[in-house]
Amino acid sequence: MPLRAKVVPENRKQTKEAQEMIRGQSEQVIRLGGREIVTEGMRLNFWADISHRCMTASWPSFILGAAVVFLAFNAVFGLLYFIGDQPIANVKSRDYIDYFYFSIETLSTAGYGDMHPQTHYGHFIATIELFTGIFSMSLMTGLIFARFSRPSARLLFANNPVIATHDGVPTLMVRLANERHNIIGNATARLWLFKDIVTAEGHEIRRFYELPLMRNESPALALSWTLYHVIDEQSPLYGLAADDLAASDASLVVVVSGYDVVAAQTVHARKPYGHHEVLFGRRYVDVLGTSDDGRVKIDYGRFHDTFEG
Repeated sequence: MPLRAKVVPENRKQTKEAQEMIRGQSEQVIRLGGREIVTEGMRLNFWADISHRCMTASWPSFILGAAVVFLAFNAVFGLLYFIGDQPIANVKSRDYIDYFYFSIETLSTAGYGDMHPQTHYGHFIATIELFTGIFSMSLMTGLIFARFSRPSARLLFANNPVIATHDGVPTLMVRLANERHNIIGNATARLWLFKDIVTAEGHEIRRFYELPLMRNESPALALSWTLYHVIDEQSPLYGLAADDLAASDASLVVVVSGYDVVAAQTVHARKPYGHHEVLFGRRYVDVLGTSDDGRVKIDYGRFHDTFEG
């Protein structure tokens, strides 16, 4: 019994340490708007979702990763040529760097012609490398095309949502504009409120509510568009002040989608706002005006400006 009592706590301690080590290795930080969420307990193999990683990586990271893979492939095949018995003709010094350069010519299917395989071993390695080069180039072409052809909406959102009286009632307003100045047909906007609540059982959970808009569709979004949500008795924002939004860690999310007539694709845009970005008692500065020759003029330099009112 004494021996058993001594061993059990030690095993539990080791198990706890192992669990903490695994948890530390599987922790990830996810950014959702202005919020950072730490996830743990889920480990996804790097290669299990490589296509998604390639699509979501920034262009510098994508190009750097492609260059590293390209050099790694050539380093491996250059080594395979190097360990052979003179598998390549016209290699003067037989240095590794010569085989590395020959590998680049073979993998990229350039083939300048001054060096070529001269043994069965050299032809065998070159055959494998040619297949690898054709396969990898096709894959890279598809990834680059997918990244370039991915539809995106260039929408400009105001830095701050504002709450002020509009047509005699408190109204939440969010302004946006089409930066490309092309036509986004059948544009649809939806506005969501996220906040923490406490259930009847005393559990704190985060819920979301859709905020109805006075006009959530636009037949042709080409310039600017202001979204209006009336804060009446049915609104989740009714009776809430800035301190109330902060206490519930509230946030807003605007989602806009429509048909880009130039790209002939449906595009989407999303803009999150934290509770600290909502301005009470302020209105947007009017950006519409008239030029000297009588034409309508929009001043985007004042797009984010607000005034008390």
